[in-house]
Amino acid sequence: MVPAILTDFDDTAAVQNVAEMLLHKFGDDSWQDVRERFRAGELTLKEYQEITFSNIQADRATMQEYVKDNAVLRPHFTELWEYCKELNSPMAIVSLGLDFYIQALLEKEGAADVPTYCVNTRFTPDGITYYYHHTYPGEAERGNSKGLIVDRYRQLGYHVIYVGDGRSDFEGAERADTVFAHSFLAEECQRQGVAFRPFTDFGDVMETTRELLGLTGT
Repeated sequence: MVPAILTDFDDTAAVQNVAEMLLHKFGDDSWQDVRERFRAGELTLKEYQEITFSNIQADRATMQEYVKDNAVLRPHFTELWEYCKELNSPMAIVSLGLDFYIQALLEKEGAADVPTYCVNTRFTPDGITYYYHHTYPGEAERGNSKGLIVDRYRQLGYHVIYVGDGRSDFEGAERADTVFAHSFLAEECQRQGVAFRPFTDFGDVMETTRELLGLTGT
């Protein structure tokens, strides 16, 4: 079985929640109140993100530089990426976060060529414009769907390994073949009876990849 590794970004591929790092540094005081409304179910993640980032005055380059100076990828991420390339096994970021900060950290870590399924942005004089290219037909108001990406890889015949931590990850995890979970996602998988493996770093994901490819002991 050829695995396809799909991983969330904030708090998973990245050690930090990079979006919240930027909001702490550059956002106004209202962003945490908006976050509480999201956590209470009053706002979608799409709405929460667009509202909070609309109040940021910093430009793209300033925020990208801050990410490069203050965030890091989780151990063994780049090692796993290089390993997957050697074996022609797909690996990608699947995130509801924003492209500019994801790409900044990947570039810093020498992994700029990792495919990303995320929210695309354009900075304009009037603020940030958001583009959602991975939505279910007729459900654009919900924003990108991680489950949609998992389904695409499964339809291509891959054994999907999904790695994540948050509320938005469950949609992908429940469709995947193997799940690595921590934080809220681990709790939700346990609550809903979805099998998962505890996630610490990408070393365990690499070992599972080797098992699926029949390369253990080599």
